[in-house]
Amino acid sequence: MSRVIYELQGFAIALNKVAFISRVFEADKNEGYQFNISFSSDLRLPLKFPTRTEADFERQLFLRALKES
Repeated sequence: MSRVIYELQGFAIALNKVAFISRVFEADKNEGYQFNISFSSDLRLPLKFPTRTEADFERQLFLRALKES
Protein backbone atom coordinates (compact mmCIF):
# COMPACT_ATOMS: atom_id res chain seq x y z
CA MET A 1 0.00 0.00 0.00
CA SER A 2 1.47 3.34 -1.00
CA ARG A 3 1.42 6.20 1.44
CA VAL A 4 0.25 9.48 -0.05
CA ILE A 5 0.85 12.67 1.93
CA TYR A 6 -1.37 15.75 1.55
CA GLU A 7 -0.37 19.12 2.98
CA LEU A 8 -3.08 21.37 4.40
CA GLN A 9 -2.54 24.41 6.64
CA GLY A 10 0.99 23.30 7.49
CA PHE A 11 -0.03 19.75 8.43
CA ALA A 12 1.24 16.73 6.51
CA ILE A 13 -1.68 14.29 6.39
CA ALA A 14 -1.20 10.61 5.53
CA LEU A 15 -4.28 9.92 3.41
CA ASN A 16 -4.29 6.19 4.19
CA LYS A 17 -4.91 7.01 7.89
CA VAL A 18 -8.01 9.20 7.37
CA ALA A 19 -11.18 7.64 8.79
CA PHE A 20 -13.79 10.45 8.57
CA ILE A 21 -14.23 14.00 7.26
CA SER A 22 -16.95 16.18 8.78
CA ARG A 23 -19.11 18.68 6.97
CA VAL A 24 -18.21 22.39 7.06
CA PHE A 25 -19.73 24.19 10.03
CA GLU A 26 -19.39 27.48 11.89
CA ALA A 27 -16.57 27.39 14.44
CA ASP A 28 -17.03 28.40 18.07
CA LYS A 29 -16.45 31.98 19.24
CA ASN A 30 -16.78 33.55 15.78
CA GLU A 31 -13.54 31.93 14.56
CA GLY A 32 -14.83 31.43 11.01
CA TYR A 33 -15.70 28.02 9.57
CA GLN A 34 -14.15 24.63 10.01
CA PHE A 35 -14.24 20.96 9.16
CA ASN A 36 -12.64 18.11 11.06
CA ILE A 37 -10.55 15.22 9.85
CA SER A 38 -10.62 12.13 12.06
CA PHE A 39 -7.92 9.49 11.81
CA SER A 40 -7.92 5.76 12.47
CA SER A 41 -6.05 6.40 15.73
CA ASP A 42 -8.93 8.44 17.27
CA LEU A 43 -7.07 11.69 16.57
CA ARG A 44 -9.12 14.68 15.34
CA LEU A 45 -7.67 17.59 13.37
CA PRO A 46 -9.88 20.72 13.27
CA LEU A 47 -9.11 22.92 10.26
CA LYS A 48 -10.42 26.50 10.46
CA PHE A 49 -10.87 29.02 7.65
CA PRO A 50 -12.04 32.65 7.63
CA THR A 51 -14.88 32.12 5.12
CA ARG A 52 -17.29 29.29 4.38
CA THR A 53 -16.34 29.42 0.69
CA GLU A 54 -12.68 28.82 1.50
CA ALA A 55 -13.53 25.99 3.91
CA ASP A 56 -15.79 24.31 1.32
CA PHE A 57 -13.14 24.68 -1.38
CA GLU A 58 -10.35 23.20 0.75
CA ARG A 59 -12.60 20.34 1.88
CA GLN A 60 -13.48 19.50 -1.73
CA LEU A 61 -9.80 19.54 -2.74
CA PHE A 62 -8.99 17.25 0.18
CA LEU A 63 -11.82 14.86 -0.75
CA ARG A 64 -10.58 14.75 -4.34
CA ALA A 65 -7.04 13.93 -3.20
CA LEU A 66 -8.42 11.23 -0.91
CA LYS A 67 -10.42 9.62 -3.74
CA GLU A 68 -7.42 9.69 -6.09
CA SER A 69 -5.02 8.12 -3.58
